[in-house]
Amino acid sequence: MSETCSHLAQMSVDAPRGPKGCEECLASGGQWVHLRLCRSCGHVGCCDDSPNKHATKHFKQTKHPIISSLETGETWSWCFVDNVAFVIE
Repeated sequence: MSETCSHLAQMSVDAPRGPKGCEECLASGGQWVHLRLCRSCGHVGCCDDSPNKHATKHFKQTKHPIISSLETGETWSWCFVDNVAFVIE
């Protein structure tokens, strides 16, 4: 496991590309627990505590490495490739 994220240059998006909500859950009528923002393209997916784990599925399909929490008061991000959490200040 890496101690730092080597993919910070791929963080080009700061906001969701659509309405706030898991894109796939909104389309299918599914439900989510927490939301995650893909920092490469703005996709919003649900967390791994949600039934469908769309944020992780998005990473597996696209290889976009970094997600950030969209939850109020949370400022952390996660790099799937380096397996490391971090905060951008």
